[in-house]
Amino acid sequence: MSLKTKIIPYNPDLKSLAKDLRRNMTLSEVLLWNELRKKQMLGYDFDRQKPINNFIVDFYCKELSLAIEIDGDTHIYRYDYDDERQKTLEKLGVHFLRFEDIEVKRNMNNVLRVIEDWIQKKKPTPNPSREGSVKDGNLKKV
Repeated sequence: MSLKTKIIPYNPDLKSLAKDLRRNMTLSEVLLWNELRKKQMLGYDFDRQKPINNFIVDFYCKELSLAIEIDGDTHIYRYDYDDERQKTLEKLGVHFLRFEDIEVKRNMNNVLRVIEDWIQKKKPTPNPSREGSVKDGNLKKV
């Protein structure tokens, strides 16, 4: 499956809130960020507290159009809002993985395995091999 990266607009008014959220991350967000940052997740680049459309997602990989959300105390009474937000962003091509706060804290290995499995199934297909292609009028030797 080949995923096409597309640009999704965002509300610039959310930039300062996203910056504040990055400064005040929950423990589970910090723990997962330590595993996702610096392209540690299979070489993919993730952002944290990323504005997309009129919303902010916890983590986002543009190349995969993948949002990762950690549901914790801030989500207890916001199920309808979270559901509507997810549906809106899915219509724009964003895929979601959701984890409970406690799962990130107690079972990080499983969280990482779920993310890795999703990426392995959905990652863009590599360019075909150039072996046997014509180069400077001659066939390359294999």
